[in-house]
Amino acid sequence: MPLPDHSPVDVGVLLAGGSARRAGVDKRFLVLEGRTLLRRNLDFLRALFPTVAVVIGHGADIDLGDATGVEVVRDAWPGGSPLAGIATTLRRFERPVFALAVDIAFPRLEAAHAVLTALPGHDVALPAIGDAYHQPLFAAYGPACLPPMTAVLDAGRHRIVAILPQVRVAEVRFRDDSLFHNINTMDDYSAARRESAPPQTGAAPAPGGDARPALVAIVGKSDSGKTTLIEKVVPELVKLGLRVGTVKHDAHSFEIDHPGKDSWRHGQAGARAYAIASPERLAFITKLDGELPLADIARRYFGGFDLVVAEGYKRTAPHRVELFRLGAGHSEPLCGPGEAMALVTDADLEHEHRFGLDDGAGLARFLAVRLDTLRDY
Repeated sequence: MPLPDHSPVDVGVLLAGGSARRAGVDKRFLVLEGRTLLRRNLDFLRALFPTVAVVIGHGADIDLGDATGVEVVRDAWPGGSPLAGIATTLRRFERPVFALAVDIAFPRLEAAHAVLTALPGHDVALPAIGDAYHQPLFAAYGPACLPPMTAVLDAGRHRIVAILPQVRVAEVRFRDDSLFHNINTMDDYSAARRESAPPQTGAAPAPGGDARPALVAIVGKSDSGKTTLIEKVVPELVKLGLRVGTVKHDAHSFEIDHPGKDSWRHGQAGARAYAIASPERLAFITKLDGELPLADIARRYFGGFDLVVAEGYKRTAPHRVELFRLGAGHSEPLCGPGEAMALVTDADLEHEHRFGLDDGAGLARFLAVRLDTLRDY
């Protein structure tokens, strides 16, 4: 769906200045329908506008992961408010912008078209619900808004509605605010997940599902602490809403079924594969003629998962995060330059994406904004 004919707006701005302490996690990195809110709304804007920017707090930084062609703009005013973000981008681009909050869960193209179509002849076009409620974070703003915005911000105020009496406003009527579902709390996030979920949500994904999961391996030399790192990062990934599976590589033969048990006897009778099922768990055991590649394991057994985190597969994993710990007694990392997408270490080593040993939350955000890259194998 292209821009409306003769649209006065060709710049889309994602307002991503805050980390939303009310949610308990950085909500920009919450995952909905396989992508972070940050990436979902950037993709929404890129479908509409040739120029897209993400605006963040004064002096802040942000990891956009595998999103490309996006300009990062920092607020010219401290405080991290949406008003500061909109004013800063109006100053930066010197032409009308469409502003979208990062925490709007389900932006709709038809709603954006209605707002953009209403802007000509006005300084602001924004949704109006009922008699008293406006949604200024899914709205178009023209350059005439900048002087009153600047005056409000310089006075230490940050409410966008404070400028409305001073500019020409086009109100675009909507029956309710369901199109502008904001995620402010984890309850809001849970409601958004229920809204987006298919009818069978709640059941475990079936092996062999169609959706390819993202895939990453934690690698490192022996006794580096790979399992400990996985224990730290998996809970943080789950907090971001990811459905996570893990794979542990074992270079030797192993046995998880016990001799003499009924299921073991099935295998001894000649079954090439058998399952042990209960109301809480299912174990699937199959005999192999040779080692199954990690990518095949992820595709075959983790369909419907968001991310598979493997331990090991240091030479064959398509995407690797290396753990290098000085306390393990090693003198140099396992991976060569460019082989690991991130490095978790307590050593003073150079890497574009380096994390401390205890920064499971940082590593989880790093992986969450690269899910598309991690699905490439």
